[in-house]
Amino acid sequence: MELTYNVLIVDDVVENIQIAMNILREENYNFTFALSGQEALTLMQDNHYDIILLDIMMPNMDGYTVCQKIKEDVKISDIPIIFLTAKADIDSISKGFELGASDYLVKPFHAEELLARVRTQLELYRSKLILKEHNLSLAAKVKYERKRVLDEVEEGQKEIIYMLTELIESCSQETGEHVKRVARMSELLGSYHPALTAEDAKNLLYASPMHDIGKVTIPDRILHKEDRLNHEEFEVMKTHTTSAHSFLKNSKRKIIQSADVIAMQHHEKWDGTGYPNGLKGEQIHIYGRIVSIIDVFDALTHERYYKKAWDVETSVAYMQEHSGTQFDPELIEIFMEHIDEFVAIATR
Repeated sequence: MELTYNVLIVDDVVENIQIAMNILREENYNFTFALSGQEALTLMQDNHYDIILLDIMMPNMDGYTVCQKIKEDVKISDIPIIFLTAKADIDSISKGFELGASDYLVKPFHAEELLARVRTQLELYRSKLILKEHNLSLAAKVKYERKRVLDEVEEGQKEIIYMLTELIESCSQETGEHVKRVARMSELLGSYHPALTAEDAKNLLYASPMHDIGKVTIPDRILHKEDRLNHEEFEVMKTHTTSAHSFLKNSKRKIIQSADVIAMQHHEKWDGTGYPNGLKGEQIHIYGRIVSIIDVFDALTHERYYKKAWDVETSVAYMQEHSGTQFDPELIEIFMEHIDEFVAIATR
């Protein structure tokens, strides 16, 4: 299929325009002409041109100024410009190239030279457009493929977390249901925190079920003991935080990294009396502070081997009482503002 090109000829002398058009008609181009620089710029705002033949010596606005304005407009800056000039001195020609012109012809020009110069610049321009379109298409494909791979990786992380959650649940149905409730309530609390994003909330949803993954390393006699743990047993129980960290810490994936932080820090306390590292206040990651609140609230409202379930009112009172000591006071304030939603999940 033969391509059709749109040619804009700019010259204040009608005879010069007519000469150029008569020569170029051999190539069956579409022609538009302008008798001034301003008229040319106006035409270019509403019409597409593949090449511009531009006279330099024009009143009011010379060709150099027109060229400069074209190159400053990103929508039309790539259009090739051939200067038509009676000035053949090196300074005039150099100035045209400095302003971004693609070529020049000295008047009076020869027909074959005009045809060849225009044909060459149009071919280069078309090749440039094709290359640009190809690069954009390639960039879109790369972007799509990158997103597909990242989505697959993220889905893989979620699948691993699901299997690990099933592993926890196989140890105790109570623990399995606990981690599911913790996941939903952690996401909810994260979604209400003004400094966290929707992505943070989703990280909490997918990562918080692993907060107790380290308990798979705790002996059953301690994990399922019905009486209160003695000092030595409690020291062993505390290692579920560090043991989880030991096998989560090397991951480069954001969800697993989040799970590592949560598993390691969800027993730290706002006043620094928690474990394993005695972190205090904002030294504790926001994910750890959130899961700490949710983990305790859910534990209080449900029966465990070593305790009966507390009623909701007593559990809520405990959370308020320990704001600023065990828990982040800002998070407790948010928690209390939406307490009905958390109770609904906890008691579902």
